[in-house]
Amino acid sequence: MYPLNDLSHVSSFHEETAPSVPARRKRPKPGERRVQILQVLSSVLGQPTPERITTAGLAARLQVSEAGLYRHFASKAQMFEALIESIEDSVLAQINQTGAGEAGPRAGSIVTTVLEYCERNPGLARVMAGDALVGEHERLQQRMTQFFNKLETMLFHSLRAAAPFASDFSAQLNASILISFMAGRLQRFTRSGFQYRPTELLEPALRKLLQM
Repeated sequence: MYPLNDLSHVSSFHEETAPSVPARRKRPKPGERRVQILQVLSSVLGQPTPERITTAGLAARLQVSEAGLYRHFASKAQMFEALIESIEDSVLAQINQTGAGEAGPRAGSIVTTVLEYCERNPGLARVMAGDALVGEHERLQQRMTQFFNKLETMLFHSLRAAAPFASDFSAQLNASILISFMAGRLQRFTRSGFQYRPTELLEPALRKLLQM
């Protein structure tokens, strides 16, 4: 499966043919069209000033009919749900890799992993910030909220392990502050048209936050 932020192959739908022979549409491999749809959706969301997402617009970019989209996703909400699943799987896998061989990922590593992922994937950052989900089904916002709740729990356990004699209240408070810091950086990134990088001065900021 292609990564969602790699769009290099999406426009190559037609095989090269001799000038006298009409170009024939290359038939995607099983599952490839679904990935292409998500890549194009992520690409549109990743524009500094994104356009309104419509199935007609996505179909036009993919050179397929809207019916062709609905063969892979029953609704636009399902497309966003698939993007959220990709975010969850990718971010959590990367966080777990940072903690490999240790008792678990450190709080600073968790924050860094999330913000670096957002910076590399601006379209998906808009989904994480919730901007792309305005006007969509409320379950999508709820799912992103659950994802950040999961990150907050991971931060709590990381902070608790790093300071075993600290109180649960202290660890929970610091985890909440770190989540708010991430959310603020993420929203500033997306709402500025990606002008403010979420990782800007991140190391000194984390040192200050983790000294609380």
